[in-house]
Amino acid sequence: MTMTPVLAALEFPPIENVVEWPAMFGDGWYAFNKIALIALIATAAPALLFFMAGRRSKLVPRGVQSFVEAIISFVENQVAKPGIGTGYEPYMPLLISFFCFIAVGNLFEVIPFFQMPLNARMGAPLVLALVAYFFFIIVGMKHNGARNYLRMVAFPSGVPKAMYILVTPIELVSTFVVRPFSHAIRLFANMLAGHILLVSFGVLCIAVWQLKLLVVLEALTFPGLIAFTAFEIGVSLIQAFVFAILASVYIGGALHPEH
Repeated sequence: MTMTPVLAALEFPPIENVVEWPAMFGDGWYAFNKIALIALIATAAPALLFFMAGRRSKLVPRGVQSFVEAIISFVENQVAKPGIGTGYEPYMPLLISFFCFIAVGNLFEVIPFFQMPLNARMGAPLVLALVAYFFFIIVGMKHNGARNYLRMVAFPSGVPKAMYILVTPIELVSTFVVRPFSHAIRLFANMLAGHILLVSFGVLCIAVWQLKLLVVLEALTFPGLIAFTAFEIGVSLIQAFVFAILASVYIGGALHPEH
């Protein structure tokens, strides 16, 4: 079977080109590339936004202050309170930072000239998950004592003593070994899958637009691409929420292990 000239000329990018970017400067582990630039912007943009809102704060919020307060209210009512419960206030800055950093980093998926979500590479999700991991362990040991916290994790209440033979190793492995990796991989895998699908859909749209025999489909491909892009925006925000709520639940479990 021979390919049409258009299909033969159409290049589908290798999978490594979808997630790997050349260095802007530097070499090796300290090279600064597009991912590093996105991470820098994802850190600076929310910080600048909150600084502007705090600098011009008014009794009746407007503009930037209103937007920032909406973010704080969302994280407080939908993330911190349900996940941590009593005593959630000290952990609000961490949860807000998680949510904002991940949301902004993910949204670069649909920003022209970037078109790459920060968390489609494993580095950022893993660092964030390790921060949450060490944070909830420190919280658990600080508020319950190291020995008591480990005892409550290894020997949860309400379990028949004979079952501890199975329950104890499962609880220890799941809490102290599996949890940070599952936390990171959930974010990474969802963003990578969405990124690959969006790139694939875009390339296929180009192919359909160039094939005059499929002129009937041309009216559907562009709206379809817009719809899928809107879907990815939703996924980006949902993944920021999911990561933050899981971190909240982990902290809540360490703060109130008896529950």
